[in-house]
Amino acid sequence: MRTGVIAKKLGMSRIFAEDGSHVPVTVLELGGCAVVAHKTVEKDGYVALQLGAGMAKVSRTSKALRGHFAKAEVEPRKKLVEFRVSEDCLLDIGAELSAEHFIAGQKVDVAAVSIGKGFAGAMKRHNFKGLRATHGVSISHRSHGSTGQCQDPGKVFKGKKMAGHMGAKRISTQNLEIARTDADRGLVLIRGAVPGSKGAWVEIRDAVKGVGADVPVPGVVKTAAKVDAAPAETPAEAPAPAEEKDSQS
Repeated sequence: MRTGVIAKKLGMSRIFAEDGSHVPVTVLELGGCAVVAHKTVEKDGYVALQLGAGMAKVSRTSKALRGHFAKAEVEPRKKLVEFRVSEDCLLDIGAELSAEHFIAGQKVDVAAVSIGKGFAGAMKRHNFKGLRATHGVSISHRSHGSTGQCQDPGKVFKGKKMAGHMGAKRISTQNLEIARTDADRGLVLIRGAVPGSKGAWVEIRDAVKGVGADVPVPGVVKTAAKVDAAPAETPAEAPAPAEEKDSQS
């Protein structure tokens, strides 16, 4: 079982197939997605990789997280997510994942926080058809109608579909197809729509119901994301003595 990646949703676009038809795609960017820590059976009771994405300012990082990133010798990241992996798919700490971790045609599962819609009515939130336009219905055409019963049981059951807060919750979509990858720009193009708004963090994993392609194991690493130590200062060289000019007698 391979690790997933953390990507930022840039928006939607389209690409053209060989027959000239256009394919709608969602563009996701792997912004410095690197391994920050290991979770092992001996220490944590399970095997996983902790990945971080998005460069964060040191001044806006808590002291505890600064120590966590310093231990891994990785620059601070905005988003941290754990991915369960098998022991043979552990990657080195500091390794940065490439967009070639996925290949065109494979199936993936995507998870993100959906777009918030605020307080929505029953027709928008639950796809109710609403009340009649005639036959005594006035004003409340878009209401959800009856909510319960009479004296028995005399209450509204929990889970009743009514108006309320819509969106802004974690959504997982399965079996989406990778349309194309761009390793140079760190882009992954997924066919169709993906949950989340522009700029949202999206988790991409191999599909649990079958990847459908031969993927690289344990994964494709781009570069090492470790922070380079500052070069030692070299002592300034003493200026060369000025050449004495021969005086003409």
